[in-house]
Amino acid sequence: MVAEGDAAPAFDLEGSDGKRHSLPEFKGKYLVLYFYPRDDTPGCTTEACGFRDSIDEIKKRGAEVVGVSKDSFDSHARFRGKYKLNFLLLSDPDSNVIKAYGAYGSRGIFGMGTLRKTFVIDGRGNLAKIYDKVSPKEHPGEIIKFLDSIG
Repeated sequence: MVAEGDAAPAFDLEGSDGKRHSLPEFKGKYLVLYFYPRDDTPGCTTEACGFRDSIDEIKKRGAEVVGVSKDSFDSHARFRGKYKLNFLLLSDPDSNVIKAYGAYGSRGIFGMGTLRKTFVIDGRGNLAKIYDKVSPKEHPGEIIKFLDSIG
């Protein structure tokens, strides 16, 4: 299990832009890496649209937002287009990165799968903040408050 202060687990995943992305490309800025169960479901859409609407405020604070789920590149492309999402989504079809971050487990009546968790990674690649419980509607505001507290 990862903890605040630990080095963030490495990743190298295909993005919704058709390119591969890895942790080192975000060096020098904060990365808001959020994990979510599935594209185009109610809670995941609420959270994604909240990040979309807050992206300028988050970027002003020196951070990038990246979402991760096990959905395919094509699913991500449809999801981004439908809701005009203005940030990168990464596909982790085997859940290897999801598991490395501890964002995989029991989802109650939905069985085992991706948990809604967020990790704020600092410019050196360390976990600055972990959100184990996320309210999709309020979460982007929580991220902005945290970035303000460290800024």
